[in-house]
Amino acid sequence: MKIILDETHDPKAQSWVESANAPNSDFPLQNLPFGVFRRRHAATHPSVGVAIGDHVLDLAALQTEKLFSDEITQQAAEACASSSLNALMSLGTASRQALRRRLHSILRDNATTAAREAVSRHLISQSDVEMLLPAAVGDYSDFYASIFHATNVGKLFRPDNPLLPNYKHIPIGYHGRASSLVATGTKIRRPSGQTRADDAPPKFGPTKSLDYELEVGFFVSAPNNLGEAIPIADAAGHLFGICLVNDWSARDIQAWEYQPLGPFLAKSFATTLSPWVVTMEALAPFRVPAFARPEGDPAPLPYLLDDTDQQHGGLDLSLEVSLLSAKMRDNNLPPAILGQSNFRDMYWTMSQMLTHHASNGCNLRPGDLLASGTVSGADKTARGCLLELTERGKYPVTLPTGEQRKFLEDSDEVILRGFCERPGFRRIGLGSCQGQILPANPNP
Repeated sequence: MKIILDETHDPKAQSWVESANAPNSDFPLQNLPFGVFRRRHAATHPSVGVAIGDHVLDLAALQTEKLFSDEITQQAAEACASSSLNALMSLGTASRQALRRRLHSILRDNATTAAREAVSRHLISQSDVEMLLPAAVGDYSDFYASIFHATNVGKLFRPDNPLLPNYKHIPIGYHGRASSLVATGTKIRRPSGQTRADDAPPKFGPTKSLDYELEVGFFVSAPNNLGEAIPIADAAGHLFGICLVNDWSARDIQAWEYQPLGPFLAKSFATTLSPWVVTMEALAPFRVPAFARPEGDPAPLPYLLDDTDQQHGGLDLSLEVSLLSAKMRDNNLPPAILGQSNFRDMYWTMSQMLTHHASNGCNLRPGDLLASGTVSGADKTARGCLLELTERGKYPVTLPTGEQRKFLEDSDEVILRGFCERPGFRRIGLGSCQGQILPANPNP
């Protein structure tokens, strides 16, 4: 992993797209995340775009303006003439960096008049577009990389031995369900399944313990061949960028079904993604050392240990989850913040998770999604799901209306947000990841 800072990270750089210069904008000139959109109220195909302020730049349409002259940038631009980011992801790092630099130059306030006029023809207000899933995800894997989350959950079920013996040696994960990944704003139907209370016979019906999970997802770019591993020193070159992930979970269904094989129907009904993928290049100023393991913890095995990853494998990414109930909505109240955590507290780095995933020769492909697992911190205010926050319903959360929540109720809306901020650099954001709960369908 080599951290490269260039003119695209200059905090003084301003854009001629004025909304990008607002101090609280998630999408300043220094960000330039990629996503897939469709114009509202128009019979148009999905297009690849880049966010700049409160606008989207249509990259497929922009190619008609002949603004990409060198071969590598033109190749990246042509990959954006698609309905997903997969083609761009498959090109690897150099093409993505070249496209980023060119987009930065034509959106900067010192761009030529001709470039401004050309770009202006393909800028669309974000309010006029519908954001879609950013990639055609062939495979989705979810990890369990927060030691604070693993410990808090473990204490609920195994008070005397919360962490299993393998946790500090191996990035724990499972294969998720790619078909039920949905874009932000998609309403989530309360799932039904088998549950069992105490020693009573199992029953089938709607979950009574619906939960959110505040996670970060990262997309694979360059692939590896079946049977070939990805060395930890090369892992960063196989990452495209990150998004927010809400891995909705039915805790009562999970408690009955998860042993001995792990998560299944309790998590496969829906997983929500934020639409904008913030590239690894945009995140470069916010890389920090990997989580400092307490004295006495084992060092990672050699295949998971790299000096550069230890120095820069962490990410200073602030995360927040909030909830908006129907009663709060009716009373025009803002969402209530339930938890605030930081991705730098993850026990395993993104490169370690990716390397371990491929260590048995599993072939990862462009557009594959890996998620971190719930991001929690040491403090109770930094817990990333209701299972932890309420301690399995024992201590309900009280909302501003006086309502209480052990788990999610119908009509509740959950909003995830994330941003990176550091002195000497421009704040960049991930946007939001939102989903509202619908009642369960009648039992079959």
